[in-house]
Amino acid sequence: MRRGLALGAVLVAALVASGCGTGHPSPISTRELSEAQTFPYYRVYWAGPSFQGNHLTTADGLRGYIEKIGDSVYYGDCVKSKGIFGGGSCVLPLQVTTVLYHLHSNASLGPQRNIVVRGVPATVYDEGRSMELYTGRVAVDIFSNTFARALAAANRLLPINAAGSAAGALPAPVYCPGLAGPIPAEVASVMAALPHHACQEAAAASLSS
Repeated sequence: MRRGLALGAVLVAALVASGCGTGHPSPISTRELSEAQTFPYYRVYWAGPSFQGNHLTTADGLRGYIEKIGDSVYYGDCVKSKGIFGGGSCVLPLQVTTVLYHLHSNASLGPQRNIVVRGVPATVYDEGRSMELYTGRVAVDIFSNTFARALAAANRLLPINAAGSAAGALPAPVYCPGLAGPIPAEVASVMAALPHHACQEAAAASLSS
């Protein structure tokens, strides 16, 4: 989801100050992992304790949680600071951010394409390096350095703070995602079958407003 430019500038500055990309971070501490595993507000997704040779190095947990941004887990060398949300001078191999979904249009994401991943609608943007999946009450943003890595991470997603598996489909979203651009037949079919006819109800409400 598109983040505020002012906030992004602060986060990039924080990364620079923290020596982003220097050294080789250790895997996440037991305390920090435990905090992420007990996050209370909603399911937070991760790709396991390591992903493609990169350890999970830090996680926001409850103390690092910012409602409008969501809760993140970070893999690789940019550590001990909030992430840069898919841009800047230091690119994480992988960051996964889970945020409560609020209805919005994806038009601001720029060039994008809509696909189905793990049985749910998803949007690919940032020249393929970023992906947003729509599941349950949340959106899951994956920020990486290649489309192949982002897609591989999407296929490994599971909750860090609840029971769940990386196999099979993700829970369908209970809302109608605000997709922009062409909607392929496969995506349209998934959208039409969402629980409680979410997209049909959204279209009807739009026509009556």
